[in-house]
Amino acid sequence: MDRIKLALENATYTKAICIGQGILGETARIFKEQFPGKRAIIIACKRTYDIEGKDIAEILRNACIEQDAPYIFDEPEMHAEWKYIDRLDAILKTTDAIPIAIGSGTINDITKLSSYHTNRPYMIVATAASMDGYVAFGASITKDGAKTTFPCASPQAVIADIDVLATAPQKMTASGYADLFAKVPAGADWILADALGIEPIDPVAFSIVQDGLHDALSDPAGARDGNPKALRGLIEGLMLGGFAMQAYPKSSRPASGADHQFSHLLNMEHFVMHNGQAPSHGFQVSIGTLLSLSFYESLLETDVNSIDIEKCIQAWPDLATQEQQALKMFEGTDFPTLGATEIKAKYISSDALREQLQLFKDKWDETRPRLKRQLVPVAEAVKRLRTVGAPTTPEDIDLPRTRLRNSIIPALSIRRRFTILDLGLRTCQLDRWTDHLFGKGGLWEIN
Repeated sequence: MDRIKLALENATYTKAICIGQGILGETARIFKEQFPGKRAIIIACKRTYDIEGKDIAEILRNACIEQDAPYIFDEPEMHAEWKYIDRLDAILKTTDAIPIAIGSGTINDITKLSSYHTNRPYMIVATAASMDGYVAFGASITKDGAKTTFPCASPQAVIADIDVLATAPQKMTASGYADLFAKVPAGADWILADALGIEPIDPVAFSIVQDGLHDALSDPAGARDGNPKALRGLIEGLMLGGFAMQAYPKSSRPASGADHQFSHLLNMEHFVMHNGQAPSHGFQVSIGTLLSLSFYESLLETDVNSIDIEKCIQAWPDLATQEQQALKMFEGTDFPTLGATEIKAKYISSDALREQLQLFKDKWDETRPRLKRQLVPVAEAVKRLRTVGAPTTPEDIDLPRTRLRNSIIPALSIRRRFTILDLGLRTCQLDRWTDHLFGKGGLWEIN
């Protein structure tokens, strides 16, 4: 727990966290310590209330903690959408009770933002090691068709009972493992941005996520099978990703990069599988992670010194052209101007690009070893993700390979964050890397 304790000391909002086996009974003690004299209101979905919520309600009663009637979302397939924020806001405005969210990503994000809207802290009882957003600084909610991270306070207290996590559907654990694996290429994206002077690494936030990350990912079979040690490493790694975003409140940079942009794009395009359901966040990110790792392998094999800077400058459109391209790209979507806005935010002039590419070449001998230490080979990543039960091909989530290939430019256009995708575009290498992945003999060859 040393890394968790260190992260807690640097946290902005979260004051207490309890991870262990058989610790659900600690809920009442932590609630009393963090919210003395307050009433509680349980927020859950039908499944999590039936499995854990009733027990927690009894634990609170036995501890003489007064409770409002629980609020239970009874939709069979919930996603973090604004209509649920409106609904919970209305409930919380009628009471001063402290919410105890019982669930994982969706329930946590909805409760987080509604608690913020109604000026109160909240507590989360995690039910699955399925994603890294439990203690993140914001809530990822779809509003007006766009998946957006809304700034809001993290939970004040967290309970993660390993025995409860072990009972979660296996695909949720696989999703969490994939979300944690995404920190590998996300860290590499930050290394690139740091090397080019675009976004310097925050050493505390970077360390919180990356120290011990490879150890936490070392036992995918154990995570799949509910091994307590492997699950503990997984949930701690996921919590640390959220803590890093408290330590670096500017953005989600410490925990996500290009890998997540593919997931955001799929959500914004309302992508669903053949069964009519959207793939989980972690399963979407699994595909984005492998794509990013493939591009990094191509980068590491690139003769950087041979990159023709002047050719790259000639291929670089001016801002007006790029904005028009983005507007055309997203015409008819729910987010027609987002691409133009984000492209403008990260656009640099031809002169600035010339300097940036020269800096990239000058620092490559220093940057390349940093990237190699950070990254995991694609073949090893495929092996581990497949072992845990996460998707390793686009068709595993019913995503056509041609659609994924065609989404590379849109994915880099919906976020201003500099990633491997932007480097590939600016160095005129993106087409070559894409052909390596989707071309003959590639990992996801398109016939």
